[in-house]
Order: sequence, then C-alpha cells, then structure tokens
Amino acid sequence: MDLVSIIIPYFRKREYIRDTLNSVLKQTYKNLEVIIVYDDQEKEDLDYIKKLVKLDKRISLMINKRSLGAGISRNNGIKRCKGKYVSFIDADDIWKKNKLELQIKFMKKKNLSISHTNYETIDKENNIINFKTARTFSNVNDLLKSCDIGLSSVIVKKEILKKECLFANLKTKEDFVLWLSILKKNIKIGGLQKNLMRWRKLDNSLSSSVIQKIKDGYCVYNKFMKFNLFKSLFFLFLLSFNSLLK
Repeated sequence: MDLVSIIIPYFRKREYIRDTLNSVLKQTYKNLEVIIVYDDQEKEDLDYIKKLVKLDKRISLMINKRSLGAGISRNNGIKRCKGKYVSFIDADDIWKKNKLELQIKFMKKKNLSISHTNYETIDKENNIINFKTARTFSNVNDLLKSCDIGLSSVIVKKEILKKECLFANLKTKEDFVLWLSILKKNIKIGGLQKNLMRWRKLDNSLSSSVIQKIKDGYCVYNKFMKFNLFKSLFFLFLLSFNSLLK
C-alpha cells in the first residue's frame, strides 16, 4: 500500500479543523501521513493545534515563521512529505471515509498521475447548497475558461510536483495555476465521478472576495499563462462569467 501524504494549511479555522482532521484519520486507506502547516503568525490557535497533533502518530506539524498564504504553505508541506501520492484538504473541508481508497484505485486502474472527484458545497452549518461533477481534462484549453477542480478532492503523484508545477504565490486561484501548469505538460487530469468530498463555503473566506478573485484571475492569465492584456481580459471575463453560473 503506497504512502499518501495529506497537506493541510491552517489559518484560523478552529471551529472546523477537528472535523476535517477526523475525516482524514478515519479513512479506510490507512497508510498515510498528515502534515498540518500552521500559517498564522499571531499563533492564536497554536496550542490547540498541538493538542490535535497528539491524536495520531501519523500527524506532524510545520509552523511558518510568518503568514505565507495557503499556496506557499502547501508548497512547504510538499517539500517535507514522503508519500508517493500527495493529497490536499483545506482546514474546513470534509472527506468521505473511502475517498483515498477509491481514488487511488481509480488512478492506478487508469494510469493517472493526478485526479479529482465530484464534491458537495456546504455552508457553515453543513447544509448542502451545491454539487459539482468532476470532468477529465486532457489539455490546458479544457480548463482555461473555468477552474472546475475542487482542491480538496485532488490526489497527485509527488513526482510531478516540481519547481515549475507548484502552487502560485497568490491569495486565491493559486491552485488554478498549478492545474494549468500540469496540463501544459500534457499530463491528463482524471475526473472520478463519485461524490467523495464536501467543500465548505464561508462568507468571510478569501475565496468569497470578488475583488481579490478578479485581481488574481488576471494574474493567472497575464503573469503565469503569458497572455497579452486583451487575451488576459477576455479569459478573465469568461472565468468570472462561469463563476457566476456555478
């Protein structure tokens, strides 16, 4: 059974982190390591997180000296992790108990280096408010108009997470850059059409900031995809429009 490394960036999600961690530790797939990357320089919840780390010997803790953001925190976790596969979950999301088992089997059967799954969107009280279906992406053009991959549903082989394929230093859309970078290398992203994850949408989260999303969306196309001004604005319009439809 191959080792799976699970990386959880943490920033002030005390209300949810225990449920998130329990959903990871109770996986039917047992050969895993969990790396919590503590990213709050104020360290308000650090003692609480240290107590959670003691729950299971498979959990380890990294502490950033200053707040770096979720993307860079995940990159730091990737440097430390030892697994053949790397999986990500945000500190307020939830996995179904057989997520890792079913997804690893799917990847091996299809000979995939990266995959994602269907997921439910829930609110702060665990009410289901939306549902997303995973699609298979074969090239970068398939994903350019809309970031239709749930970060906390992704499993990827560590061997492809190299310098040119890591999370971007952005407040939002940092994962979008990574998926596009992987597709640019002609690595297919497989979609497993099973509902294996619950993504929590909070009103105060960075992902809910429209202005920040617009700034970072433009940066995705102009800085990372190297599109000119007009092409960047065109795809930013499509990205924003598709986001409204979700």
